[in-house]
Amino acid sequence: MTTTDPAPTIRSSGQADASRGVDAVSVVEEPERPRWYRPALWVLLVLVGIAYLWGLGASKWANSFYSAAAQAGSVSWKALFFGSSDAANAITVDKPPASLWAMGLSARVFGVNPWSILFPQALMGVGSVALVVATVRRWFRPAAALLAGAVFAATPVAALMFRFNNPDALLVLLLCAAAYAVTRAIDVEGGSWRWLALAGTLVGLAFLSKMLQAFVVGPAFACAYLVAAPTGLGRRIRDLSVLAATTFAGAAWWIAIVELWPASSRPYIGGSQHNSVLELVFGYNGFGRLTGNEVGSVRSQATIASTGRWGPTGWLRMFNVGFGGQISWLLPAALLLLVAGVVWTFRSPRTDRARAALIIWGGWLVTTGVMFSLGQGIIHQYYTVALAPAIGAVIGIGASLAWDRRSSVTGRAVLAVSIGVTTMWSVALLHRTRGWYPWLPSAVLVGGVAAAVLLLVGDRLRRGPVSALSVGAVLAVLVALAPPVAATATTVRTPHTGAIPTAGPPMREPRPRHRHPRPRPARRPLRPPVGSRTVGNGRGPTSGQGPGMNGLLQAKPPTRPTVAALRRDAAGSDWVLATVGSNNAAGYQLATREPVMSIGGFNGTDPFPTLGQFQRLVAERRVRYFVPGLQGGYQMGGSDEAKRITDWVRSRFAVVDVGDAPMYDLDAPIDHAARCCSGAPG
Repeated sequence: MTTTDPAPTIRSSGQADASRGVDAVSVVEEPERPRWYRPALWVLLVLVGIAYLWGLGASKWANSFYSAAAQAGSVSWKALFFGSSDAANAITVDKPPASLWAMGLSARVFGVNPWSILFPQALMGVGSVALVVATVRRWFRPAAALLAGAVFAATPVAALMFRFNNPDALLVLLLCAAAYAVTRAIDVEGGSWRWLALAGTLVGLAFLSKMLQAFVVGPAFACAYLVAAPTGLGRRIRDLSVLAATTFAGAAWWIAIVELWPASSRPYIGGSQHNSVLELVFGYNGFGRLTGNEVGSVRSQATIASTGRWGPTGWLRMFNVGFGGQISWLLPAALLLLVAGVVWTFRSPRTDRARAALIIWGGWLVTTGVMFSLGQGIIHQYYTVALAPAIGAVIGIGASLAWDRRSSVTGRAVLAVSIGVTTMWSVALLHRTRGWYPWLPSAVLVGGVAAAVLLLVGDRLRRGPVSALSVGAVLAVLVALAPPVAATATTVRTPHTGAIPTAGPPMREPRPRHRHPRPRPARRPLRPPVGSRTVGNGRGPTSGQGPGMNGLLQAKPPTRPTVAALRRDAAGSDWVLATVGSNNAAGYQLATREPVMSIGGFNGTDPFPTLGQFQRLVAERRVRYFVPGLQGGYQMGGSDEAKRITDWVRSRFAVVDVGDAPMYDLDAPIDHAARCCSGAPG
């Protein structure tokens, strides 16, 4: 028996069913739904929708790299299928295309504009919250489900990514749907391979948004069904084979088509060094994220200056100055409630639903958190949105289990310690913001202490119309949600652009306090060398906060004369322009709506096209103009092929004087510069 309150929907019979080979059958009953539940759910979803849709166009093209690919997909079905950066299908983005399918189709329906590209992401956010609520609601009280959804929605990085066009939004939506399907599979008497097949298909499709990251939750889903499905061991194993097969099929069909498609008639696979999507699966977007062995990856000035290529790793990575404000506001409470829930359900019958839920969501939280904390490869702060649904669900489930045990000291102590830990960590995070809502730490501290006291000793206070425990619980929820909600509001009000956005207010490490600081001699501030650039906001390698980091790798829009010249000369060529790096290309493509070739792909490091291939394209007059160089804060000069192409163009063709970056006219060799162009050779 895992619950004492009649409100939950779980009841274990505790009796064996020898005829079915089941040692204990859990009976799932549909409780009377409180009248307030459905209105409260709609209020939550409407608020989430407003938060994710409000001022959505303020971020302009957001990540122009993906916006340009969505624009290409809006005019070319081939580009949409492969995830090409341009409609002429030179090279793909360095991720699988599932998220681009949603954005490209939206752009086809509503036209190519920032709102149409970001609109599907916001809908994915509302859908993800609804799925978390629905999943928790099946086995737990309505308040627990709403709390899970509220915690998820209040996470700052969730508001960031559901208002942005990186592929993480679709990844989270599909994994939430898969968790719901696994829950339904366990819910069915005798188990359900059909629901598992749906779960596997959804995880496979999630793979087509960010590749191997989608599979990290797979062990938790499989373990939950293996442990808790109300059927015999043989059938459980058989059903899990269906889960594995459909997961593989959901991911492999697109990979098989791309690998079998003749390379000469499809775009080059961006992010790979040998034009192979399998290289992305097992390298750049796969195991390389764990080992750091990512051929063709990028290297930032900020992280070069730190102890690691992508910042320090370790068990506390999610709590450091770079990641803490994004995801960890309620992470300590989630871990505490997860441990308590496992202890409480350890001796429960095998089919206990509460333990199964903890395996699903707690396993998701632990496996993904460990991967993010210890991975040596590329990791950005916004990746942590994948933790947000699990944090919300574990808090809702754990709080419900603790509330069921509120008559015991242990249950009340877990609730009190949870809000106490949350209060202390929230205050610590708020002290990193320096000046952002300066009154909030004191308010959180006072409210958190009061809530902890009421939860711990509320049963001894005189009872009135409302019990002190209930007041303490409500106050605890308000105190726990206030800081992340404020950070989410700041995220919603702030436009975000570039490839590496961050949520919430800027954060820095707290200043050390010295009782007797030594006087420092006055000195003149050092000036940076001429031509130097600061990556991010200059607040340290792991901060990643502020508008500077938001603008990292953002495409620079070309000037109006340049756009006019490109549009005028676009006819008769496949690509109106070729340039090194996808972010350079994206700026020109979104401004002109004409295909722009990205030499070297996203990082400029892909060996495509080769010098020989580019020379043939120029000879066939399929490329009209060329712009060299990369923009953004990364220390990379592109691939060797990109350098060869740049040197060849500079030595052979004339510069067009359009008042923008040096633009070479590939129809104007230097010998004819006086007749064709007003510029000088590079």
